[in-house]
Amino acid sequence: MKIDIQQGMEDGVYSNLALITHSSAEFVLDFLRVLPGKPQPKVASRVVMAPEHAKRLMMALRENVSKYEDAFGPIDLHQNQQRTIAPFNIPKGEA
Repeated sequence: MKIDIQQGMEDGVYSNLALITHSSAEFVLDFLRVLPGKPQPKVASRVVMAPEHAKRLMMALRENVSKYEDAFGPIDLHQNQQRTIAPFNIPKGEA
């Protein structure tokens, strides 16, 4: 598949925190950037998708993490560090 990427989007957006919320109709993925000395994280990007697409994304991520670990070894999650991916069903904030 050929894709077109808008000018200015080529470098992507850095995120070190993700919050995931959902309703019966959609999943909302907020990618945030937490920086030292800043009082609160800034939303770098928001992606809204249908539940079916969220499940396809989960499956694709699982497959790609597995391929990555096959090539480069296990990803160390540093279990003593704070989680940077929030669980499902967190209270939804006002925007």
